This record gives sequence, structure tokens and C-alpha cells, in this order.
Amino acid sequence: MTKPSLPELLHAAVAAVGGTERPGQVAMAEAVAQAIDDGTHLLVQAGTGTGKSLGYLVPALAHGDRVVVATATLALQRQLVERDLPRTVDALHPLLRRRPEFAMLKGRSNYLCLHRLHEGVPQEEEDGLFDPFEAAAPTSKLGQDLMRLRDWSDETETGDRDDLTPGVSDRAWGQVSVSSRECLGASKCAYGAECFAEAARERAKLAEVVVTNHALLAIDAIEGAPVLPQHEVLIVDEAHELVSRVTGVATGELTPGQVNRAVRRAAKLVDEKAADQLQTAAEGFERLMELALPGRLQELPEDLAYALMALRDAARTVITALGNTRDRSVQDEDAVRKQAMASVENVHAVAERIANGSEYDVVWYERHDRFGASLRVAPLSVSGLLRDKLFADRSVTLTSATLKLGGDFNGVGASLGLAAEGVEGEDLPVWKGIDVGSPFDYRKQGILYVARHLATPGREGSRTDMMDELAELIEAAGGRTLGLFSSMRAAQAAAEELRGRLGVPVLLQGEDTLGELIKAFANDAETCLFGTLSLWQGVDVPGPNCQLVVMDRIPFPRPDDPLMSARQKAVEEAGGNGFMAVAATHAALLMAQGAGRLVRATGDRGVVAVLDPRLANARYGSFLRASMPDFWYTTDRHQVRRSLAAIDQAAKAEASV
Repeated sequence: MTKPSLPELLHAAVAAVGGTERPGQVAMAEAVAQAIDDGTHLLVQAGTGTGKSLGYLVPALAHGDRVVVATATLALQRQLVERDLPRTVDALHPLLRRRPEFAMLKGRSNYLCLHRLHEGVPQEEEDGLFDPFEAAAPTSKLGQDLMRLRDWSDETETGDRDDLTPGVSDRAWGQVSVSSRECLGASKCAYGAECFAEAARERAKLAEVVVTNHALLAIDAIEGAPVLPQHEVLIVDEAHELVSRVTGVATGELTPGQVNRAVRRAAKLVDEKAADQLQTAAEGFERLMELALPGRLQELPEDLAYALMALRDAARTVITALGNTRDRSVQDEDAVRKQAMASVENVHAVAERIANGSEYDVVWYERHDRFGASLRVAPLSVSGLLRDKLFADRSVTLTSATLKLGGDFNGVGASLGLAAEGVEGEDLPVWKGIDVGSPFDYRKQGILYVARHLATPGREGSRTDMMDELAELIEAAGGRTLGLFSSMRAAQAAAEELRGRLGVPVLLQGEDTLGELIKAFANDAETCLFGTLSLWQGVDVPGPNCQLVVMDRIPFPRPDDPLMSARQKAVEEAGGNGFMAVAATHAALLMAQGAGRLVRATGDRGVVAVLDPRLANARYGSFLRASMPDFWYTTDRHQVRRSLAAIDQAAKAEASV
């Protein structure tokens, strides 16, 4: 039997999921197959509606080697594992004459820990174990969550938190889960044979396709201890998120609360001298943190350096003592010891990293209204790490609807550690970029309107003219508005103001769960939804109920953002344009994602309105506009109101039929 061709396989898979084959999808599948065969790397921009998951799954399954697919969002992981992969495997089975297995793999804390569930959580204030089921009042929300988790543990096959609906609070989940550092290990744990996390790992080892998240991919790359099975092909979907997720995993934090928790956990297991040394160091660190002012630390102040070295040395003493002593009077000593070791090792690692003061790290203080001050450290850049760890031993395909910024892939490529496209040299990964387009006719389906007549937004203060403009646009649209704001304060101010002025409901992020807010917005044409970052990327409302997407201003990073400003400065010191490489690229990515909320289906019509004149007037405006979908562009406020009113009337007429 001859080997089936890629077009045959793609055709069968598309038919199985009830989709329509699109030219962009075919072009993507061919490019992915070529990159896998050549062992090279590919960046694919595939617009909404292209069907990009099949565009990479079909060539990957046809190749036959193990594939890891990493995504940023839970929604896409679920779609792949519950819908796309089962149907695709069924469709390809007769043609490939094999049935590829697939599995989902997440970090250990995403799975229910049977040891924690049955034996309790190591208690910090006194010896023994704390049983959360006895301690939590059965009538309290925590108590009800815990009882539900106990019942669920008997029926779940996966132990995966995301399979529990409705979900439970982070506090409740924390009582029945462990981090990888706290885990006893299957061989030492009484429940090792039934462990959900271990079972997920075993399934992944046997699977041809392993679906995971960016964070686990980052841990696998950074920590050197493999958590993902060996694989020949890596596909990163939602790749525009990868750099920020890897940065998050590579960021360390120290807070007084966290250090004091480590002290309490270790105190009962080590001698008094070691415990006192750590307690004294913790008290010194806490006193300093009470005076900490937010902002970057270009150099470590002498008192902070001293406090960190004291913490580091005391933590090292405790780690040695924890390894050398046994105390049979402590109930379930192994679990208590493991939790204490995890806490102290983290304090040691972060204190040592900051005290050592690498030129490749950025250190800063943060202050939070509820949680107080924290000391944070993050890599100045993750590009070198990604180049060395991600692209070295496998073919990598990265895909997203937004990878071309300002008209090419080089900005995103640079953030991933790739040289400019076409530049070759020793140790430089070979890659190419391809834009397979979109099935949507953006110029006919959407308008990009820039309110050129408004005042340039300042850092603070009210924007009366912007509020008036926003109110008029929403009135013309008859509601149907997704408001994307650069800060939560701006979203709240707009919601407060417009609830008093307009006769349409205005929902605000934070007043209910995101899922419920989006559902309410999608179900009522007159409703508006205002919010910040997660709305710029996480809303999928096709149809007439989202016909106006408003951005209050260009979403540049805050000038006082320590990490972004440090990255910008580093580019400038190397002779580059720091503003364009960091601030403008950050804004372009968000604006491309935000504008992508408007057209989600072939029948969608509407307006993206940017209430910031700099998009029309500033030199960098053309770079930002080139990163957004190719909508018809105007700065005519009267034209846009007429267009919105016409779209609203057409939607109402259709709804009444």
C-alpha cells in the first residue's frame, strides 16, 4: 500500500471535524511537514479561522515521531485533547494503518495528591498533621469544597484539577495538591502506585502526541531535569505568549511571609541552633522589607546584600541539618520534611541568586496593597535560554495569529533567540517565517478607526474627551462593545462613568468570573464588557453581539515597569532602538491580539476604535497599524458613527426575522 499523501490526510481530518479545507491550512500543513522532514524551524502566522490546529497535527501525526504540543491556554489544551485529536486520529487511522496515542501532561500541582488527601497537610505551628477536613467547618465554603474533593477523588480517572466542575478555590486545592519539590516520590509514598501525576507521566511516555502547557515546557528547558518525554518534534501554539511564560517560570521571589513559612516548617526538624540562625536571618530580612520602596535595584544596597547572605547561609545550614536528622516523634515525618526542604531550598536559591548579582538578571522591589512587599528577580532576556534549550535538538514550529509585527517575523524571532530571517552562521538555528493569511476579508468586514482629534493621553488624570467619544461610539453601536483598557483603574472609571450616562448594561472584569462575564456579554446585544489584559486575548464572541472593540490607549508597558525598562535600556546600550524593540513590540502584540477580537467568523462586521491619536500621528503608528488585521482605515469620526449605526440596524433587522 502506498503511503498516503499529505493532502489526502488533511482532507480526511478536516472532514472528520466538520470543517472546511482552507488554502491557508493547506499551505501551513505543507510548511510544517517540510520543516519536520528537514529538521529546521518554522514560524507560522495563521489568522483566526484558518484551522491551524489541524494544520500542524496532521503533518506531525503523519511523520510518526513523538510530538510535544505546548499551548498557553487551558481552553486550547482541552480543544486539542477532547475534540481535535480524537477525531483526527480516528480519521487518519485507516490511512496511516496505525492509531497514534495522545496524552495531556501538566505540572504536578495540577493533580490531586492522594497522600495529602488521606494523610493531611503538614502542620506548621505544632507537631503532627493538620486534617483540613476536620478543621474546616462543614458549612463553610472551604469545608464544602474539601468534601466535594474527597468525593471526587473516588470517581475521577485523571485527578486533574481542570476536570473538576464546578472548580474549587485555590485555597481548597492547595490542601490536596503538592508541588514537585514537596512530592515524596512514588517509591517512598504509600499512594505511589495510585498517583494521578505519575499515571499522567506514564501515559505521556507511551503517547505519540503529548499536549502540555508553556510553563511545563519552560521548566523542562530551564531546570535540566526532564519532565517531558524525549521528543523529536515540538509545536508551540499561541506562541506569542511563550516569552512571557518562560520569563514567569524563570522569575524568583522572596517575601517575608514565604521566609517565615520556611522557618516554621523547618523548626521542628532541626536543632535549635540551626533554627535560630534562620529565624534571626528572617527577622532581619523582614525589617528591611518593611522599608522597601517599589522600583528596580540597579545595585544591591549594602544592608540588603548582608540580609540576603545571612538568609542564604542560614538556609544552607538548615538544608544540611534537614538531611542529617531524623525525628520519629513527628507524625508522617517524610511528608513534613519534604515540605520543609522545599520551602527552605526555594529561599536559599532565590537569596543566593540575588546576592550573587548576575548582570543578566533584573532585581526589583514590588509592593502590593494586600500582600506587602516582595523582592523579585527575573532574567534580562530569555532569548539566549530559548535559543540554546528550545531549538537545539528538535524541529520546532511556532504558530499564532500574531507573530508578524510591523510586517515581518524578526521582532518575535529576536525575542526567541533567533537571528534575522535568512541570516546563517554556526550555532544559529535555521528558520523561516510564513504567513498563511486568514479566511476573512478584513477590509470588507472591519474598520480601524483612530480618534485623531482627541488629546494625547497623559500618564494620569481623567480623559473627559475620551469618555465622551466612547459614549457616542457605544450609542451608535447600540451596545455590542468590548472595551479593552490599559489598566484596571481606567476600566473601572469608564464603567462607573458610562453606567450613569448610557441606557445599556456595562459589565466590568472582576465583578464575576471571566467565563460568566463573557457568557453574559455574548448573550445580550445591548451589553458592553470592559476589562484589561485577559480580555485583550481571551474573548471569542462571533456574531453581532461584539461589533465594536475599543482600545482606550496604546498599551505600552508602564515606564516604571522594572523588567521592561531594563530590557529597553539593554537594547539601547547594545546600539539598538530600545523603544521599538521592547515597548512598541509589546504594544503591537497586544493591539494585534485585541483587534483580533472583532472578526471571529465570516459574517462578522464591525469597528476597532483606538482612542489614542498617537496611532495616527506618531512615527511608530505605522508599525503598530501594520501589526493589526488589514481593516479599512479611517480617522473620520462622523463616518464611523454612521457605519456603526448601519451595522447595528442590520443586526437588529436580522434578529427580528
